[in-house]
Amino acid sequence: MAVLASADAPPDSLAAAMLEDVVDLVAEMQQVEGALVAVPAAESLAGAVAWPGMPVLAVAGATVTDGLDALTANGVDEGALACADAPDLPALLIGKLFSALTTVEVAVCPGDRGDLVALASRLPTPQWLAALDLSLDAVDALDRLRAAAPPRGLQIGSGWHRVRSADDVVRLDPGLEGWEVTRAWLAASGRGR
Repeated sequence: MAVLASADAPPDSLAAAMLEDVVDLVAEMQQVEGALVAVPAAESLAGAVAWPGMPVLAVAGATVTDGLDALTANGVDEGALACADAPDLPALLIGKLFSALTTVEVAVCPGDRGDLVALASRLPTPQWLAALDLSLDAVDALDRLRAAAPPRGLQIGSGWHRVRSADDVVRLDPGLEGWEVTRAWLAASGRGR
C-alpha cells in the first residue's frame, strides 16, 4: 500500500499535514505494508513524513502505472495507491479495496469530482489499466476506468472526499478518529474544525 506524493509542499503547509496523516493511516493498518511513492519534487517531503523503515519509492511521474510499477518492482503482488489529500479517509474503505481484489483486477474508492481517492490492483499492473496513463487527480478518472475495464475487471467501492484546496477543509469529518496533524495545522492557522 502506498501513498502517492506528487507535489512538493512546504513542511508547515496544509498539504504536508494531510500527507503525514495519510501516511500515518497506511502505516497503522493491519496486514498492510506501507510505502510512499514520490515524484522527484516531492522526495524530500516524503522522506520527512515517512515512518522509520518505510520505503520511499522514487517514480518519474505521478500516474497510477508509475506507482503500481514501483510496487511491483519491490515484489508486491497486490498494491494500492492513496492520494495524499484525504487525511480523514477511513481505513475500512482501503481494506474493502483489497478484499475486492479476490474477484476483480482493480478496485477504486472514487472521489466526488470524478477523480480517485484510492486505487487497488493486482500486480503486475493489468494491461488495460496501464494503457490509460491514469492519474488519481484526473477529473475523468472514474469514467475512463469504467470505459476501459473488461467485464469483472473493476469494482467501484464507496466514495470519499478529497481536500483539493483550503476551502475544502469543511468536508473533513471531525467525528472521525485520526488526522491529528491536519487538525493541529487547521487550529494553528485559525481554521480549526
